[in-house]
Amino acid sequence: MATKIYNVGVIGFGLSAKVFHIPLIEVVTQFKLYAVVQRNPKPGDDAGKVHPGIKSYRSTEELVQDPAVDLVVVTTTPETHFSLTKLALESGKHVIVEKPFTPTSKEADELIEIANLNQRLVAVYQNRRWDTDFLTLLNLIGKSSLGRIVEFETHFDRHRPQATTAGWKTGVRPGGGAIYDLGTHLIDQVVFTFGMPKRITGFLGSQSENNTTGYEDSFTVLLHYDGMLATAKAAVVSPEVEQLRYWVRGDKGSYKKFYLDCQEDQLKTGRKPGETGFGVEPEERQGMLTKIENGRPIKEACPNVEPLTYSDFYSQFAKALAGKGDVPVKAQEAASVIRLIELAKLSSAEGRTIDII
Repeated sequence: MATKIYNVGVIGFGLSAKVFHIPLIEVVTQFKLYAVVQRNPKPGDDAGKVHPGIKSYRSTEELVQDPAVDLVVVTTTPETHFSLTKLALESGKHVIVEKPFTPTSKEADELIEIANLNQRLVAVYQNRRWDTDFLTLLNLIGKSSLGRIVEFETHFDRHRPQATTAGWKTGVRPGGGAIYDLGTHLIDQVVFTFGMPKRITGFLGSQSENNTTGYEDSFTVLLHYDGMLATAKAAVVSPEVEQLRYWVRGDKGSYKKFYLDCQEDQLKTGRKPGETGFGVEPEERQGMLTKIENGRPIKEACPNVEPLTYSDFYSQFAKALAGKGDVPVKAQEAASVIRLIELAKLSSAEGRTIDII
């Protein structure tokens, strides 16, 4: 029996669609890039010309009315995610939503209910679960190489001390701010690894100089577990040659890693999963593992595991469509992350640690 090919309609034709979704759709054989919704094509930025043969729609309503569309991918700004996902689900389409899932957990819960009522699949694109260094860290934890984990730090720090108003991400809007942009990745990694915390403490604000926009460009979120503290942190004032990515400490060893996973940069240059070297970091960027031997710490390089790459998200979704497993990132998991962001914001505003009920 021939493998079913699922037609994919992408809503939006910005960075998210061009870099993080369409290249992955194109390398997963069960999917076909069938249509793109682009409201205002321009010379040199026209989805129909960049991808000849696709259908070009000007509205989501046109897309979801096309019976040939099996899967809709929502890549628009966060405040539109709820309405567009709701429309697609109620039109009988399966949906992949760019992170953050929705600005509020109430909206996320409603979309989960709508998906269940319409018997459609919905997943959230938390691609950082497929960062090769994160998979390496999960492998170390799974093998108990670090022993009993007492501290887990996941960072997304940069040095951009001057405030900017360029781009939609710097505006004050529902689902905006660094904690929705970057915190969704970092908090998701913690919850995926350890489950929901017992308590949460949030510190949100701006480190940029002369930031008059109200945009919160930085955060530190403490996730309290029994016997373990996880820190998710993003900063824009971090003058370092090497930016810390992970620092995880246990009673048998520690893992420290600098630099971000390389897949985003590779995708931006036009490279795709499956090409030789895709997802493979240079040796000088690999993490360091410190182990206790004969009562003394010994440090050694810790090569990354074989990369699965971000395309594995779409491969897993294709299997779910065929009834051969779960979606790669369940909507319920993404809703839990949004709930933690809401509590972190409340904690920061009220200056207190909050119990998670």
